[in-house]
Amino acid sequence: MIERLIHRAALSLALAGGGALLAMTGLTVVSVTGRGLIALGLGPVPGDYELVEMAAAFAIFSFLPWCQLQRGHVTVDLFMAPLGRRVNLAADLIGNLLLTAAAGVIAWRLWLGLQDRLSFGETSFILGIPLWIGYVFAALGAALFVVVSAYTALRSLRELRETTAAPTSGPPPGKGWPS
Repeated sequence: MIERLIHRAALSLALAGGGALLAMTGLTVVSVTGRGLIALGLGPVPGDYELVEMAAAFAIFSFLPWCQLQRGHVTVDLFMAPLGRRVNLAADLIGNLLLTAAAGVIAWRLWLGLQDRLSFGETSFILGIPLWIGYVFAALGAALFVVVSAYTALRSLRELRETTAAPTSGPPPGKGWPS
């Protein structure tokens, strides 16, 4: 049940991030086209940089949980592959624990940044959008990143225990390591 909830939350957030990227692309095309057609009375979209900046922050943090859940982060299999399955599972566990800690620090700092933006009431220069709005969306993604990272650490621990208790043939799910 928890596994399915985490999967759906990470996927939903990644899809929303994809929507934000599509919106950023559309906004950029319209704004650049407007700049190119100034002679015809058109112009750039006011505040396009501000909007793209906020959407990019959201998009980045919306993809991290899904990437972590799908084991999509970069690994150095070249050196680890010869060490065998158990060593690789232990390395995965350590990596997931370290990433959970890093995700926690990122979420904590974003939370502090959000508090700072709320207390000072800063707004964007052109559109006057409160800056805390961008922090809220980034912090939500970072919070889910912490949850997913902790889940993947527990998943790695479970896989390591299962392999230690009853060795099986074949690589762990999502990996191509030799036994």
